[in-house]
Amino acid sequence: MGDSVYKIIELVGTSTDSWEKAAAAAVEAAAKSLRDLRIAEVVEMDMQIDDGKVISYRTKIRLSFKYEGEK
Repeated sequence: MGDSVYKIIELVGTSTDSWEKAAAAAVEAAAKSLRDLRIAEVVEMDMQIDDGKVISYRTKIRLSFKYEGEK
């Protein structure tokens, strides 16, 4: 097995239910256009509040995937 290089990007997922579902939404969206997803690290979590009530959960993740570069 040769050496590998990984690219890391940051994404923000949202959910009206939970931070976990917000993180999962970000990963699932990324999986539609990226291959070889490796690690998702939760960086930050926050909530959107309206009239004193939580209306949305947001989770920022760092997502790594294998970098293939030019062949």
